[in-house]
Amino acid sequence: MKVTVVAGNPKPESRTLAAGALLAEVIAGRPADSVVDVITLGAPLLGWGDATVKAAVASVAESDLVVFASPTFKATYTGVLKLFLDQFAGATGLAGVVAIPLMLGAGPAHALAPELLLKPVLVELGAICPTQGLYLTDSSYDQPGALDAWLTQWRPTLDRLLGTAA
Repeated sequence: MKVTVVAGNPKPESRTLAAGALLAEVIAGRPADSVVDVITLGAPLLGWGDATVKAAVASVAESDLVVFASPTFKATYTGVLKLFLDQFAGATGLAGVVAIPLMLGAGPAHALAPELLLKPVLVELGAICPTQGLYLTDSSYDQPGALDAWLTQWRPTLDRLLGTAA
């Protein structure tokens, strides 16, 4: 099983990236195989055909499980993540990929953002989103128990879908 984390934060090596990596590791039982810290792709995201961007897109499209992580900016996911998602071909660019929408924010005001805003674009690209989107507070995403309620609800579904059930 190939596991990837895509972090769409305008700051490299962000808490968003760390939260995505943590979630991926907890789900898979090991660190992600691939990480795309989208901001590091730079200006080529604004165009088409860049080899580095194409390689990142291919790596994500070839994954079995991808955690798509974004901070909450203006009540939605970031523009840099949108630029990356725009690189995928039509309604099949993420076909067959199990995707988990994850967003971080300062407080509970935007807790529905992953479900209402990020998940639909992933589904539009063909991803399978079998869980509710996950919203975490950026100041406590890494605290013990922060993922427990979500994992209790969704781990059986993910295990069955990914073939990781014990």
